Amino acid sequence: MNINPKHAEYLVQQLNVLLVDDNAFTRKLVRGLLNTIGVKSITEAGDGIAALEMIRAVTPDVIILDWEMPLLNGPELVRIVRSPGVFPVPDVPIIMLSAHGERWRIVESVKLGVNEFLCKPVSAKSLLDRLISILLKPRATVQFAGYYGPAPREPAPKDRRGTVPAA
Repeated sequence: MNINPKHAEYLVQQLNVLLVDDNAFTRKLVRGLLNTIGVKSITEAGDGIAALEMIRAVTPDVIILDWEMPLLNGPELVRIVRSPGVFPVPDVPIIMLSAHGERWRIVESVKLGVNEFLCKPVSAKSLLDRLISILLKPRATVQFAGYYGPAPREPAPKDRRGTVPAA
C-alpha cells in the first residue's frame, strides 16, 4: 500500500488525541513527541477515572494509554471502553503504552481490543508509525466470544520457503 506522505501528515494534524498517564513527566514527553509529528489537539488525563470523563467530554480520535496507573489501570480502562451498549464510544482506537514489553502484556492487550502497543521509551517515529497504521490501515471492529475490538491483523505473506520477507 502506497502512503501519500502529505495525506498522512494532514490526517495526523487533524487528530484529537487523549493522552492518559499518571506520570506528568511522561505525559509532557509524549505530548512533545505528538507535537513534533504534527498532532495539534491533545487532551491529557492523569488517571483512568479522569480518562473516562475526558473520553465522554471530548470524544478523542485516538487514546494513548499507560498500562500501569493507580485507581483504574490501562487494561481495566480498555475493558470499560470496549463495552458496546454501555460505553458511548467503544470503537475508539487505543494505543497501549508500557515500560514493560513482556509478551504476556502484548498478548493481553490484543485480547482486550487494543489497536497498537508501544514500549517506553517511545520515539516520535514509533508513535507516528502506530498513528499511521490506525489512520491508513484501519481494521473493522468485530465482536465475538466476549471480544470487542479491532479485527485481527492478516498474517504477513510468506515467500516460497515459508518465511516472512524482511520489510
